[in-house]
Amino acid sequence: MSERVVNVREVKALKTQSGNTRFVLEADDGSEYTTFKEPIAKQAIAAEGRRARIEFHEQERNGFTNVYLDGVEALEEEPESGDEERVEEVAWRTAVDAAPWLLGEAPSGGVDPDEAFEKLQPFKERVAEDIREHDD
Repeated sequence: MSERVVNVREVKALKTQSGNTRFVLEADDGSEYTTFKEPIAKQAIAAEGRRARIEFHEQERNGFTNVYLDGVEALEEEPESGDEERVEEVAWRTAVDAAPWLLGEAPSGGVDPDEAFEKLQPFKERVAEDIREHDD
């Protein structure tokens, strides 16, 4: 038996010629895993559109290799706060990189931190908003 983590794209229920239902889990990389067992199919359907740890085995039959699904465990989604922290970090890094263009020439004594923040904050917010819109 083998195990791997996949993104479950879709689970299809297909009728066979003999009248049984064959369930096919399709991963986002195009790989397919088959089961005829309803409890496993229910696990697969619950994981649809999510990451899941799957157990499977391969069986050669009539010159074809069939990949049978033995278990599906939906994995917890990573917290979105991590994504938000990444967005904020990238946005601030971009704002700091753009600071010379946004603040103009720095006087020999430097720039007042509050004044710099007032100029950089709106730019950082725009960058973060653009990143969020692109991710959606």
